[in-house]
Amino acid sequence: MAKTLLSFLLLLITLCSFGQKKYTISGTIKDGSTGEQLIGATIRIKELPQSGTATNSYGFYALYPAEGEYTLLFTYTGYQAIEQKVSLHQNMVINVPLQLKNDLKEVVIRADKPNNDNIASPQMGVEKLNMAQINQVPVLLGERDILKTISLLPGVKSAGEGNTGFYVRGGGADQNLILLDEATVYNASHFFGFFSTFNSDAIKDVSLYKGGMPAQFGGRLSSVLDIKMNEGNNKDYTVQGGLGLISSRIKVEGPIVKDKGSFMISARRTYIDFFLKASSDSTVKGSSIYFYDLNAKVNYHFDDKNAIYLSGYFGKDVLGLKNTFGTNWGNATGTIRFNHLFNDRLFSNTSVIYSNYNYVIQSFISNDNFKATSQITDVNLKEDLAYSMGNNHTLKFGLNILHHDISPGDVTSSPSSTFNTVHVEKRYGYENAAYVSDEWKTGNKLTFLYGLRLSGLFLLGPGTFKTYDTDGNLTSAKTYTSGQLVRSYINLEPRFSASYTFNEANSVKFSYNRNTQNIHLLANSTSNTPTDLYVMSSNNIKPEIADQFSTGWFSNFKDNTYEFSAEVYYKWLQNQIDYKDGAQLLVNQGVESQLTYGTGRAYGLELFLKKKYGRFNGWIGYTLSRTERKFNAINNGNYYPASQDRTHDVSVVGIYQLNKRWTFSGAFVYGTGNAVTYPTGKYNIGGLTTFSYSERNGYRLPASNRLDIGATLEGKQHKKYHSSWTFGLYNVYAHRDPYTVTFRDSKTVPNTTEAVETSIFATRIPSVTWNFKF
Repeated sequence: MAKTLLSFLLLLITLCSFGQKKYTISGTIKDGSTGEQLIGATIRIKELPQSGTATNSYGFYALYPAEGEYTLLFTYTGYQAIEQKVSLHQNMVINVPLQLKNDLKEVVIRADKPNNDNIASPQMGVEKLNMAQINQVPVLLGERDILKTISLLPGVKSAGEGNTGFYVRGGGADQNLILLDEATVYNASHFFGFFSTFNSDAIKDVSLYKGGMPAQFGGRLSSVLDIKMNEGNNKDYTVQGGLGLISSRIKVEGPIVKDKGSFMISARRTYIDFFLKASSDSTVKGSSIYFYDLNAKVNYHFDDKNAIYLSGYFGKDVLGLKNTFGTNWGNATGTIRFNHLFNDRLFSNTSVIYSNYNYVIQSFISNDNFKATSQITDVNLKEDLAYSMGNNHTLKFGLNILHHDISPGDVTSSPSSTFNTVHVEKRYGYENAAYVSDEWKTGNKLTFLYGLRLSGLFLLGPGTFKTYDTDGNLTSAKTYTSGQLVRSYINLEPRFSASYTFNEANSVKFSYNRNTQNIHLLANSTSNTPTDLYVMSSNNIKPEIADQFSTGWFSNFKDNTYEFSAEVYYKWLQNQIDYKDGAQLLVNQGVESQLTYGTGRAYGLELFLKKKYGRFNGWIGYTLSRTERKFNAINNGNYYPASQDRTHDVSVVGIYQLNKRWTFSGAFVYGTGNAVTYPTGKYNIGGLTTFSYSERNGYRLPASNRLDIGATLEGKQHKKYHSSWTFGLYNVYAHRDPYTVTFRDSKTVPNTTEAVETSIFATRIPSVTWNFKF
């Protein structure tokens, strides 16, 4: 009888659980004034504290509660929260427009402020950048710069003054995947690194993954910088821009069909060359020095389930001295995306992506005239799908087929030139990948994010492919026809992250991820230059591999006003590439014979304290780290500091809103000097002094530090017009940060050697920009 009763009770419980119907609440969150989709907006059910979710990269969300009466809370940083009561007895579509906070009273701390993703999300090592904060951080000559702001985060180190390159957790500058609307940007710098290619007016969202990368990203070892462009205002036409000391910018946006489609065009150009034309020096008067950017995007929503997006970026640098030399380099990208919602659970994004980077160097001198060119072109077909299996599981899967076309370098010259015409064969290949990942919430405390990425490189003919031994001697050469497979590499890349939430304000996380890289940068300079040479994995160059473990403590306090994290990481690097002493990399038909291969390791501690709300906000970041490399052909096979190794790195950023019109900001940075190689001896040949070097990177440049300040004055409010002034002072106390140190024979003391330190900015640099919008 007892068994029968127990069976009946179990059956009743089962029937009750099946009888509790579940429905879907889904929709899109947008900016109420522009129609821009908001990425990462938070949706919570107040009666079910653990049921929250966030919008994806296209502003879409979905929840799956049981039938009942609920209160939905929609929030997004910088926007006014909205509450909405629903009676859930069927599937519901709720599209929500959020309005920007435009009053200081809205900044007052509120009890309904949502918990930050840094607590509940299993994702670690990710930074979401707020464009409003980026626009307030003081930078060189008033040019708001995403990459400069990124370098102020812990675990991210700037490549130095005059460079937009950055290093993440011990990786090289080429080990960062930079995406602009899913298209790869290979050289993200202007003016040899003084400015980045990203015009902030055109950017909507910035996410940096420096560890625990989701499985949909791959192809680089250290980080992913995922940048999304604005889609355009689908409600009203607006024009905004700014006039600065060296450049001007303008953005035009508006609806194609109101509430259904829009466009955005943004442009920026420097005008130093206009001043050169007014010079009395005949040589300077004919010179060119400028860069420009053009961002464009259009979109159209056919209905609630189908939308298409077209975006493109075009940028170029031109630098030349009249009748002497000229160089230009630039990027071009294009993306076509089609979003389709099959149902309230399955979301699809299909993309066709184009990316091109090229440079041209010319000499016009009579007997030394030549033209050197190089180019890399990618075409990528990408399919991403997301399937929600309920509130506890979100499955993502997809694939991409990426075709590389690399022209390493060509030199053409006239018969009278002292330079020879050189042709380096093009290289072709496919870099394909498939991935699957799942975010699994096991309960109120433990959440997993795990996945697997299968990547493969297929190097194809035509061409002659050479194999070299460890000493750089040619061992074989074989010619392949067009489309013939030369070499393939297949790698599995597991990804795993987990978070354990102690309470609403504290959690601990752990992650492991493996990444591989098949596109490699060859450069014997620590700074980005337009002549950087890209090559694919080949007979001699194996895919680079990185395995990274990281763990950390995450905490929010003072009603989520403050956010704190402490992360430690350890990274193993395989198949690292360096150049042999005296290597010639540019336009070299046997460049792979000049390379050596080894291993590396990087480990460190990152501390981050951020204030998110109130009149005063900002952050403090500190990194303690080591980055080392090991090559048999260098330093007798011992570990040595990589050029980007810095023991200490500190950044402090503060932004204070005094009142409705005045906002002040400041940024202080300090970093241990880069590891460098100094001469340890010298000898004289034919009256010329030649220096000899021993230990690679055995010395360091002096530590760098700098303080920048800025202020923004908002103009008086008008119904159809708004303006503001941005003021800045770069390098407030005129500190001379070392850029290079060179050695030469002393001009005053015979038979001695002197070190000559060069600084790019050894003085204060003021800036002022007038911004407008109507």
